[in-house]
Amino acid sequence: MTVLTAPPRPEPAVAPAPGGRPAPRVVAVFVAAALLLLLVAAVHLTQGTSSVGALDLLRLVTGADDEAARVLVAARLPRLLAGLAIGVALGFAGAALQSIARNPLASPDTLAVNAGAHLAIVAVAAFGISLPALPAGGLAFCGGLAAAALVLAMSAGGQASTTRLILAGSATALALSSVTTLLLLLFEQATIGLFAWGNGSLVQSDLTALSQLAPVIGAAVVALILLGHRLDVLALGDDTATVLGLDVRRTRLIVTLLAVLLSAAAVTLTGPVGFVGLCAPVIVRLLAPVLPAVHRHRILLPLSGIAGVLVVLGSDVLLRAVMGGQAGVDIPTGVVTTLLGAAVLIWLARRHRDAGPTRRPPGGHAAVRSAAFHRTVVAVAATVTAGAVLVGMLAGDTWMLFGDVVNWLYGSTGPAYTFVLDQRWPRVTAAVLAGAALAVAGTTVQAVCRNPLAEPGILGITAGAGLGAVALLTFVPLAGVWAVSGIAGLGAILAFALVYGAAWRGGLSSDRLVLIGFGAWQGGMAVITFLIVAYDPWNTGKALTWLSGSTYGRTATQVLPVAIALAVLTPAVAAARRELDLLALDDDTPRVLGVRLERTRLVALGAAAVLTSTAVSAVGVIGFVGLVAPHIARALVGGRHARVLPVAALLGAALVSIADTLGRTVIAPAQIPAGLVTAMIGTPYFVWLLWRSRALATTAR
Repeated sequence: MTVLTAPPRPEPAVAPAPGGRPAPRVVAVFVAAALLLLLVAAVHLTQGTSSVGALDLLRLVTGADDEAARVLVAARLPRLLAGLAIGVALGFAGAALQSIARNPLASPDTLAVNAGAHLAIVAVAAFGISLPALPAGGLAFCGGLAAAALVLAMSAGGQASTTRLILAGSATALALSSVTTLLLLLFEQATIGLFAWGNGSLVQSDLTALSQLAPVIGAAVVALILLGHRLDVLALGDDTATVLGLDVRRTRLIVTLLAVLLSAAAVTLTGPVGFVGLCAPVIVRLLAPVLPAVHRHRILLPLSGIAGVLVVLGSDVLLRAVMGGQAGVDIPTGVVTTLLGAAVLIWLARRHRDAGPTRRPPGGHAAVRSAAFHRTVVAVAATVTAGAVLVGMLAGDTWMLFGDVVNWLYGSTGPAYTFVLDQRWPRVTAAVLAGAALAVAGTTVQAVCRNPLAEPGILGITAGAGLGAVALLTFVPLAGVWAVSGIAGLGAILAFALVYGAAWRGGLSSDRLVLIGFGAWQGGMAVITFLIVAYDPWNTGKALTWLSGSTYGRTATQVLPVAIALAVLTPAVAAARRELDLLALDDDTPRVLGVRLERTRLVALGAAAVLTSTAVSAVGVIGFVGLVAPHIARALVGGRHARVLPVAALLGAALVSIADTLGRTVIAPAQIPAGLVTAMIGTPYFVWLLWRSRALATTAR
């Protein structure tokens, strides 16, 4: 697996700062950071929904303004203190996780800690249980710890590969978020308001939760500072640290527990505020050229905490300055921090370089199969797909018989059955065509990127299409099907162009493309959240359903763009099967054989973007299909794309069709969006794939 490394220089955490001389600089930096923090906090206190301003707050010194005092104590001070608490918690947690993983992209977000903690809290709320802050925090801690343990196990402690860490974390977070979204949809009344909170909101009704969680945050912060010297030794490498007498495993375990505890406390208090734990340590490490002592953890950790507070409060100040005081109530601050974090992640990805070729995990190549075996696999896959279509027509809140479907085809059913089947066949068709389109797109993306863990969603294409469609539906609710498809396609193409352009740096690096695409995906989803909560806050159920991938209410007109895209682009991709085979090898072989490498990459990824955009416009955002279907196809018929493409398309169609049928049958008349079902089906396979590839990589070493 490829490892991204920084430009050649000593690893920051390795080089100890010289003694004595940096002390004045350290003091100066802390004083400057504290003054900046006081300035931002002062500005933060002057903002709000009331007319109380800076002059009114200044008059409090004389005790002459009771109204200003009430506003300050009831609303503004709790919000400020909440931002202070979570900024410190996430800053410390991010710095600690990056140190033990020796990975600059490790954070509570990329390790799925926030997603696990969020799910634990929503699960309790969904069943009508109201817990005080401390028990809720304990539950969040358990959820976050389980998620972090899974991600770290799949990514070899975060040290094996930056790309592996991001992919393992994003897959785990997507699966956990799918369950969270399902609970929000099924228990909409019990979880009302948790959609905005789930993106990080600083709104506090009082200081009760903060007063209970502040001692926990304080104790964990002090414990991490006391462990600072151990982290300095650990940064020298496991072998060196062991020789120096450090219990590496115990230190990692304790630091991980403390980091997860801080993250869980932050989620309990304000919801998941995105990417603060990623940005804060990165900002602090930028001071290394002028402050070498920043590599010492007893300096790095407190400065990261201050930077975290500045990121949180600064984002909140910016949000209310641009959008008005009411925006601080309606729009989660986490939306702004996620956008900032996405930009930092993209910058980090561009700054790093590949250290070698990407290894293929199992499933990338299978044993050479005979033509007869390939035909058998295609026949079986076609049979499974046809069976999935038939079951999809029969199953639902109203069950049909096969004879009813036959009579409907001949136009001889009664009005009731005719109505049901007329509503059902566009859904089944949309699921089949969208699944096939996503599978073909995923096969193409994996070949071009030479990364079998990539898929259209991780490259930002899905988020771009979703952003275009949600924006149009938000501002033009009566927009037609072709308009939605066109804007979704335009959004996907623009997102793809931005990701491709940002990843280009004297050549296209597959790892860099994946990391930048992940940043674009997170940024796009943050903008989608902003549009929903800012302009259509009372329709979150509809938005969640669409973002989770649903065939509900689909019509023949909505299915047509997918059919056209498949009819035009699938033959084009199949015609380029030789080029895809060569692209999947390396950069040199295609050039030697006369393939125009960059043009072929651009055209292939453009086709994948269009296929994905039409699928998203038809059924919403459905993940994992573009990852799982090509893998299973390669495992069955080998790596040649002439064989992989038809099998992957059939498997993708069957997977989405089965997921759609299960979603509208299992808890009928209520429905589970197909995207949530595919995420829950695809995640175990993805976890197994990462785990098996990790084991093989370890054996190879």
